[in-house]
Amino acid sequence: MRVLGVTLGDGRGIGPEVAFKAVARTGIVKRGAVLLIAEHQKIKENAGRQGWTTAIPEWPGRSQEAPGLWWTPPENNPEFQGEADPDGQAARAAIQSLTTGSRLALSGQIDALVTGPVNKASIIRAGVPFMGQTEWLTQLAGNPSTGMLLLGKDSRQRWLRVLLATTHVPLAAVPGLITQEGLLASMELAVRACRDLGLRMARIAVCGLNPHAGEEGKMGQEEQTILSPAIERAREEGLKVTGPWPGDTIFRDAIEGRHEVVLAMYHDQGLAPLKLVAFETGVNWTVGLPYPRTSPDHGTAFDIAGKDVADPTSMAEAIELAWKLVEGRKDPDRNHGVNPVTEISPEEPG
Repeated sequence: MRVLGVTLGDGRGIGPEVAFKAVARTGIVKRGAVLLIAEHQKIKENAGRQGWTTAIPEWPGRSQEAPGLWWTPPENNPEFQGEADPDGQAARAAIQSLTTGSRLALSGQIDALVTGPVNKASIIRAGVPFMGQTEWLTQLAGNPSTGMLLLGKDSRQRWLRVLLATTHVPLAAVPGLITQEGLLASMELAVRACRDLGLRMARIAVCGLNPHAGEEGKMGQEEQTILSPAIERAREEGLKVTGPWPGDTIFRDAIEGRHEVVLAMYHDQGLAPLKLVAFETGVNWTVGLPYPRTSPDHGTAFDIAGKDVADPTSMAEAIELAWKLVEGRKDPDRNHGVNPVTEISPEEPG
């Protein structure tokens, strides 16, 4: 039996709403067990609000699970004291649920983890040094090489997949964080992602850091001194990597099917085009963790929380992707029967 863990994120936002809507839309509970990791009162409130009439039982553990919807409470970690007000309480509950989800995944109690949106500022005010869910889960997993990969499809069902070389850091810090070793690790993660998605081609396009990819050194040296050497090293390893390409054109080429993944140098360089073409369908996937982890590509949306108007599409896509990745790991031949580096075939959706 496959078990998918789902955290609801910050309970004051739209995370609980889109989680219940997405579970209903996907019909995922007919395929396996879905474990909601959240305080029971929060689950009861949102289950009733979303018309879920069947009682949601507490999870008995992996040995006794069955298809359906279950719940389990987050661990009460005394380190996450939070504030006495609702803002601090919600932040504390969110980080505890995330930490519990990581433990369950690392111990093999769940097969994948889908995480609802949290509010970083609230978590930091609660006394937790927090950069983002990707970084938090990476740290809990022992700091393996991981990457934030965003993917989604436009209205014409064309896919855009973007891996970030740097994540939640100030723009001024980006140039100093880009190294040949780091870029090579990101390229390898991009190829791994193509393999996990079952894509026969793994063409990775590297986006330049500077305008016009540096204009041959006239607008920056990073392309010549860091990016191009890293690309050459990747090619020597047999990876299909090209670039560095100007950031104002490469994403158009990618969505038209000329590249499977674009490696962007910083957060907004990659997320702006992704959200432009796939705002409703975008999914955040942490590549490199020991287990599949996905998340909807949107925030807590406090302004519409509780109004029952939140669109669950991104959460539904995150659930479906997590399930697909679990299936690929359970049945390696299903997705991994070809060499994603060398074999060529028509583009397939991810």
